[in-house]
Parts: sequence; structure tokens; C-alpha cells
Amino acid sequence: MKARVFWLALLVACQLSGGVLTWQAAHVVAQTPAATATDAETATDAEAEAAAETKTRAETAPIPPPLTRYLGRTIAQTMSYHGAPWLTRDNRDQEEHTTEVLQQLGLQPGQVVCDLGCGNGYYTLQMAPQVAPQGKVLAVDIQPEMLHLLQLRSQELGLDNVEPILGNVVDPQLPADSVDLVLLVDVYHEFSHPPQMLQALRRSLAPGGLIALLEYRQEDPSVPIKPLHKMSKRQILKEFQANGLRLAKQYDGLPWQHLMFFERDTP
Repeated sequence: MKARVFWLALLVACQLSGGVLTWQAAHVVAQTPAATATDAETATDAEAEAAAETKTRAETAPIPPPLTRYLGRTIAQTMSYHGAPWLTRDNRDQEEHTTEVLQQLGLQPGQVVCDLGCGNGYYTLQMAPQVAPQGKVLAVDIQPEMLHLLQLRSQELGLDNVEPILGNVVDPQLPADSVDLVLLVDVYHEFSHPPQMLQALRRSLAPGGLIALLEYRQEDPSVPIKPLHKMSKRQILKEFQANGLRLAKQYDGLPWQHLMFFERDTP
């Protein structure tokens, strides 16, 4: 009975993740010891069944219709993977001071960090060596094509601590209470479901964890980005505070973007 339930739970997890053994399924494997006592086997069976049931409910829950506006802001459309080359343009560091951004993140070896909306991995591939060897980067995107491009680049560089994750518009599929830093680079303003995503990110933060938000400055008309793809500090604070997040610190030294760090408003 124990073995049958275990493999059923694992099969369900793999089917729901498109055949990929995700961290949830791996957790089921790790938490299924070869107990010998009857009561221990019964408890393990119940845990496996509960885990599979919880995962099934979460991944089959209906996704609400996308928003077009949120707290007074018009939501922008998501950039297609066809625009991926723009993300790795040669002059990006010169324009946006991305090296300075990485310095401000203060990454440390051993951390678990997330590049949410990672695209083809411009930041992911620079973050990975900084948290190696024990740390890793959870690279999340909702476009499989972007993750494929990321994997090709990661393999070329020989990186083994990048974990691609296919999220969806309401859930980045991150483990709870586990992520030291979530990086959002010019992507939050495209979220079609801001409340659900912010709440999911809040749940993912480890104790002391931070969300680092980069958005083009709406207050500065000289920033050569379409207005719909900019955000003001006032609007950012309104939306993050409405979802249980408070400003921890900020950095105003970048040429085009706000860099704001948020933490849980309560432990």
C-alpha cells in the first residue's frame, strides 16, 4: 500500500508539471522514508496523499481573468520571447548600470535567489556564480521559449546551479519560506495578476528575505521607455504595501531605474 501511494503521488506530480520532476515532487521523494513500523507507514502514506492532494488543488485551481488596471495603473502587455535579443544587447550595462545593480543586491555564497521573469538569463547567469557553490538561482518565467534560451546559455557557461522553473500568471511556483532574494527586473508592471503574484512572493521569502524591484522611472521623462512600461515610486509603494510588503531600503544611483527592496511587513 505504501509503495503504491508513493508512486501514484510521484506520477501525479510529474504529470501536473509537464513530466518534469519539480521541487514539489522531489520533496515527496525526500520525505518518504523506508519506515518499518505500521504506524509510521500509515503516517507516511497519509502525508504522501495529502501532499499530492494539495498540489493537485493548487495547480488545477482556476486562474482569474487578467486585470487591465490595478490600483489606478494600466497594466502593460508581457514582452514576447521574440524580443529576447534586446535583453542581452551589448550596451545594456552602459545604459542601465547592471553591474552596479548586482553590487547593490549584495549576493552571498550559499543563498537561494530567484530571478523572476528571467527571460533568456541576462541577470540569472551573472547571479549564479555569486551564490555558488552551495547556493542556486531559481530562474522563473511563464514562457517556455525563454527558459529554453536560458538553458542553452547556462549550458554554454557550464553553470550547474541554475534551476529553470515554468511559472504561471498567478504563481511563480517557488517553495515557501525559502528564498533569500527575489529579483524583479522591469517585469512587475506586466503582471496580469499583481495581488496573487505579490502574495506568492511574500510567502516564498525566507526569514530576512527581500524582494528587489527594478522599474523604469515614470517621474523622469528623459528615460527613453514607453510610459506604460514605467512606474513611479508612489505607485510602487501603493501596490506593494497593499499586499503585506514594506519598503526596507532603496538605491537611487541608477541612470534610468528605481531600485527598491521590500520585506514582509510582519514576520
